[in-house]
Amino acid sequence: MVPSGRKRLPGFTLVEMMIGGTIGSFVLIGVLSTFLFLGRSGANLSAYTTMDAQTRRALEDLSQDLRMASGITWNSNSSITLTVPDNYTSNANQVTYAWGTTPNSTTFHYFYRMPGTASSTATSTRYIANVTSLTFSRFDRLNVTATTDAETKRIQLTTTISSSSSTVPAATDTTISASFVLRNKLSL
Repeated sequence: MVPSGRKRLPGFTLVEMMIGGTIGSFVLIGVLSTFLFLGRSGANLSAYTTMDAQTRRALEDLSQDLRMASGITWNSNSSITLTVPDNYTSNANQVTYAWGTTPNSTTFHYFYRMPGTASSTATSTRYIANVTSLTFSRFDRLNVTATTDAETKRIQLTTTISSSSSTVPAATDTTISASFVLRNKLSL
């Protein structure tokens, strides 16, 4: 209560300041949460974009070599060697596509292309980084799973790529390619 004869000075009471501070804190928490959410979403979007671009480039080069290949050697479910006429002439027209650690790296798993056979020491071209699994599937001309190199007429690739950061959850992308026909290869 204001004593008579004295005017009340304009200002905020302690209760008004506490309510204003509480509301301001909630608004600030909301703004910071939104900022962090958008930052993490942007980082994941960037990771997915990078993985997609790497996969697209790898599949373009692989499909071109597969379509031109006149022969295939099945090294394992994660490695094939192609004979591509008029390409890779310094390596007997052979090129290997594989998954694993490249000769230059022992810690990261890549999908890579290397001129020559699987035992070659040629410089490899890394296509996709952080590959957690990769499988080649092969089929004959009737779309049945092939068991020998002679009956293989089509190849399909399945990859799982994971990109992680210390600030965002892992971004994982699984890609199943189209089935590529070895047009120049005779089959049974």
